[in-house]
Amino acid sequence: MASAFQEGLSVTWWFALLAAPFAGSFLFVLVRRLPAGRPALWSRSQCESCGHRLGPLELLPIASFLAQRGRCRACGARIDLAHLAAELIALLIAAAVVATGSEGLELWGGCALGWTLLALAWIDWEEGYLPDALTLPLTVAGLVFASWLVPWTLTDRAVGAIAGYLGFRLLAALYRALRKREGLGQGDAKLLAASGAWLGWQALGNVVLLAALLGLGFAFVARARGQSLNATTAVPFGPALAVATFVLWLTQAAAEQYQIHGFGQLMIG
Repeated sequence: MASAFQEGLSVTWWFALLAAPFAGSFLFVLVRRLPAGRPALWSRSQCESCGHRLGPLELLPIASFLAQRGRCRACGARIDLAHLAAELIALLIAAAVVATGSEGLELWGGCALGWTLLALAWIDWEEGYLPDALTLPLTVAGLVFASWLVPWTLTDRAVGAIAGYLGFRLLAALYRALRKREGLGQGDAKLLAASGAWLGWQALGNVVLLAALLGLGFAFVARARGQSLNATTAVPFGPALAVATFVLWLTQAAAEQYQIHGFGQLMIG
């Protein structure tokens, strides 16, 4: 029975890994079209250079890029490497969720969280804002998944969402009063609300601390690459918040799975 269970579980994991590049391909389209106000769901994929509509084989993630050597079959224009990068990163996100031992709704919830955070981080890094079209549904999704999977934590998640948003709005107001300029956008507050909805209020301090350290790391890398930074330089905080949220979710999920399965195996042994 145990081997059958593990076999079924491995099929679920493989399905998530196979779905991940398709999710990454869609996320790349979303990242490019959402900030421009273009439809991402109902319009067909096409070459950005010549408008050639992609056929089924051209829509296969990773494989089609390699088979076409990174060029459009119709006009020969180079396909943006970021498209391949999005597919590979989405695959890595799914692999990280699988590595926690999560299954069922928790597995797909973790993947959805990671993929949405990837899109948010990408848009904020390139465009400098976090769209409500992603942050608000992500917050609601965190509460919905909590009500399905761990209903006893729903109050903590709801408090986390409220505290995350109000805490960052208060911090932004204090910064504006002291420095006479904006320091944190509303998008950052909404993303922290989503973090609270997925992790609970108890994790918010760790999210902010890890995000701050990551933000300093991003700034250091940018400075090392020759980018000029000073006290007035606007540095997107969303990517750091997104990475911190996902890392802490992975930590929580892995700890929960260890308590369920690891301790059980110890007791049996």
